[in-house]
Amino acid sequence: MPLTGNDSDGGVQRQLEAPMPWIGMYVAAASLVCSLAMTVDVFHGFRTKKLWFPSKYFSINAASLSLLAVAMKLSVDLTTHMWTVTDRLAKVSSLIFMSTAMGNFMTSLGTMNDKEILLNVIALGILVITVIVNVCIQIIQVRHFLGGREMYAEEIIASFFILLLLVMLSASAVMVPTTKRHLELKYQEMLKLASEEEILQSVEFEKLTTDKLRAMIKKYWVMAETSSPQFVIARSVTCSTSGVICLAITFILAEAYARMAIKCNTFKETASNYGWSTTWIVLAQSAGVIAGTIAPAFRWFTAVNFAYSEKGQMSFKNAFKIETYWTQRLVEWKESSLPLQIRDRKWRKLLNDAKGLILNFVIRVQILIVLSSKLVRFISVCFLSQTILCIHCIKRLKNVLTSSTSSIHVFSESESGVNTEQDLTRYVLLFEGEVEQPHKTLKNICNKVDKVIEIGKKQQPENLKNLLLKIDNFSSLTEIDDYQVPSLHSQEPPNFWSLLLVTLTSIAIALPNIPRHSTNWLLSSVNQGLIYVKLIEKCLDRNGVRLNIRNAADVVWVEVELYQKWQHKNLHEMSCKGRNSKEILQELSDEAEKTLMEFKRNVKDCRMKDPFNWPVKVIAANSMNQITRTILLVNEIHDPLTDEGLFDQLSTMIADVLAACLNNLTRVITMKCQQNGIEEREKGVHQAALLLGETEEIIHILQQHKGQSLNPEKSAYTEKWFVLMEHGN
Repeated sequence: MPLTGNDSDGGVQRQLEAPMPWIGMYVAAASLVCSLAMTVDVFHGFRTKKLWFPSKYFSINAASLSLLAVAMKLSVDLTTHMWTVTDRLAKVSSLIFMSTAMGNFMTSLGTMNDKEILLNVIALGILVITVIVNVCIQIIQVRHFLGGREMYAEEIIASFFILLLLVMLSASAVMVPTTKRHLELKYQEMLKLASEEEILQSVEFEKLTTDKLRAMIKKYWVMAETSSPQFVIARSVTCSTSGVICLAITFILAEAYARMAIKCNTFKETASNYGWSTTWIVLAQSAGVIAGTIAPAFRWFTAVNFAYSEKGQMSFKNAFKIETYWTQRLVEWKESSLPLQIRDRKWRKLLNDAKGLILNFVIRVQILIVLSSKLVRFISVCFLSQTILCIHCIKRLKNVLTSSTSSIHVFSESESGVNTEQDLTRYVLLFEGEVEQPHKTLKNICNKVDKVIEIGKKQQPENLKNLLLKIDNFSSLTEIDDYQVPSLHSQEPPNFWSLLLVTLTSIAIALPNIPRHSTNWLLSSVNQGLIYVKLIEKCLDRNGVRLNIRNAADVVWVEVELYQKWQHKNLHEMSCKGRNSKEILQELSDEAEKTLMEFKRNVKDCRMKDPFNWPVKVIAANSMNQITRTILLVNEIHDPLTDEGLFDQLSTMIADVLAACLNNLTRVITMKCQQNGIEEREKGVHQAALLLGETEEIIHILQQHKGQSLNPEKSAYTEKWFVLMEHGN
């Protein structure tokens, strides 16, 4: 029997609706990814004790906005009927989920430049307006049935809060560039002051002890963390008010759950085309709302706690003062000329007046937002004052009870007898209108420094420390330099620390009659040392002039460490053929010379006249040829060494090279602390603290030898170091 038209249309409709549950699962998956990102940010904040919760994994960018757009599928769906309990909860949870995500986005504005802020805020605004317009269309379409529609009030309130959060996020975005500029100026002033202090402390280089390095790192850490753009936004009144909004909308979702539980006794009633997937959407988004509310709520409570502690230093008038950084950017735009090239004076005047009217309105809105946020903070302090007072009393009681057993005092005198509390408070960077940070903030910062250094101590390179005990006041290296043979090429690239190290190590493991455990120990020790050598070279070679030399060392070391080969020659087989050390040195020299002569014959590129542009294979061969020929010459002049004796001498030379290079550790630690990029400062100081922890004992070992007394500013490169060793600093 043929199908009727209605039956045919119904079959087509069912086929079209069949994939809808899987589309719903896609929405649930996108919501879950956002929820997990917010959860990880919360975990990261607690783990690092940054209760202002920086946005590290969930920030406003193309990826997160795309995920949110997918998660808002139900909110913008105008055709699907969603009338049952689970369907209505899904509609409301989507809007509240969007609000929570926007509350978490706030601090991430600090990681962006001006253009990125503008583009991301515009993109978020387009998404928000799209969602709100669709919600409004739905409400208008069903306005005659609102009396029987569940949770429409929650939907309207959630939509209002989304718009409010967008306005507050935009207000914060306007403030960020100005605040970053002001803090950058203050940071440069502090950096100049700190650098002058470091120069005074290091007039005699031996006095720059690990104790002073630790104090220096704490100082720079305070500067970096208090000037962190994300921390600055987290301390702002708009950010703390967004926490109040996130808490409020979370209670709205909880109220919707409670009301539906009382009225319907179930959450698994769905009649939409999304079917069973609606339940998963509700669960994923509800979990995201719970996890995502933690960070904004803590930011709000921390700001209220801080405002409560400073209320004795702030008058009512100052509490509602509008700082210039909130409107300065808008005023600059208002006073600037039009970017458009219009010849007609009347049109230019008309457009300029229109721009002035619009920006005057925006400035008033900005002032209203800031005043409202300050009012929210003031009311929060009044309502929570007793609670905060109780918390402070409990903490004081706990400190009294634990003071007798605790020996940790962050602001105690250091081993050098210098009290660091005054220095640290001097280096706190504050924005306009902000009073001093509480001592607890500085205490947490210093505790982080100590913990990172302790983590570094647990990762100390033991084999490297044992190798450095072989240091012989660099006599073996100066002897090699004295007898250095002329190059086979008219020009040659200078050796760099890592290339010198891998070349000497290649020779050492090729020597015959050396126990395997000795060569393995040497490889492990040099491998540990190269981690720091490469870091030092990268810091000192800022312009990348010696990049090819560093690359040559990397290429050689991969072969030596993993395969015990030098330019495809098996070093282990060479050591097992029963020949003596002289023959092996000669073979390595001949192999290197062959590579050099082939390069000299075939080179046609004019760039190769500069030895810094040589291929890495040729640079490595030049280093091997120079060192092997020099060692052969020294052995001819002096009494020849046994295989074991030559291995010991090479091990001592390697230790001396490492010590000479690691002489620059304190300089690199200082350079890491003085990163110029505002987004890189915290990372740089963290690396400096970790590096100090890992190398503290190494620095102590080096301080016992005369190489440490050389000024690292003048001994950064091998050729300069040899000159200094001969003639003194």
